[in-house]
Amino acid sequence: MTGMRVLTYNILSRDHADGPRREKVLRAGIAALQPDVVALQEVTRSEHLDQARELLGPEYTIVDHPSQPPDPVGACLASRWPLGAVHSLDLHVTPQAGGLPWAAVVAVEVQAPDPLGAVLVVHYKPNWQLTSEYVRERQAVTAARWIEELVGVRADLPVVLLGDFDADAQAASIRFWTGRQSLDELSVRYEDAWESGHRDEPGHTFSPANPLVPAGEMKLERGRRIDYIMVRSGIHGPLLDVRDCRIVFDEPVDGVWVSDHFGLFAELVRPDRPVGEWD
Repeated sequence: MTGMRVLTYNILSRDHADGPRREKVLRAGIAALQPDVVALQEVTRSEHLDQARELLGPEYTIVDHPSQPPDPVGACLASRWPLGAVHSLDLHVTPQAGGLPWAAVVAVEVQAPDPLGAVLVVHYKPNWQLTSEYVRERQAVTAARWIEELVGVRADLPVVLLGDFDADAQAASIRFWTGRQSLDELSVRYEDAWESGHRDEPGHTFSPANPLVPAGEMKLERGRRIDYIMVRSGIHGPLLDVRDCRIVFDEPVDGVWVSDHFGLFAELVRPDRPVGEWD
């Protein structure tokens, strides 16, 4: 093992579109991908049902997003590798940031085997509403400052940021994350895993080509890329390279579409020499 296999997926709440039937397909699909780290959104975790555990199996450690107020449908981050410190941050940062109880960030220090080593994995979930880009801007700035505090002086600590960001690549919040603009006197730069290998391909993860999208609340959806895997950059570039990034669960299996989203899967590796050094 030389890299980290990462999956982010909004699985659509199981009370929609025959959730138990979709789960069977998803469970088999996750097993085939064998991700080391998984970020799930719209997952049900309650005293009556632990959907994440049923989907992932016993080998993963699962960390839930905080929820204000508590909601059995939310988000979680799971790792098959041991965890160090675990941190969480509520993202109800403005009076307009309602409508999603589990808007939050969870950061875990994943103890990956050598040569990868420790990686800070951050599962980010801002507000979803189409009219809430201002809120997402504030949430992005809040989360980015918090991540910088967690990294501190550990300049060699890779950071993987992933989740359902609910904003397309042209939105201010995504332009901020990818280093194309500053917000609130702060600038950061994260490598967009999809963009690194696919350039101008749209890579839509929420698309009317999936019949569950027009069947849902957003009947007139035109298609967007809103699910991301990113790697934090220093001044010379990211500390992890993207070996592979692809869209998954984008076709029906025996007529079953797993979710109204497509998933995003990436394999991340250490570059053959540290960034910032001459060959």
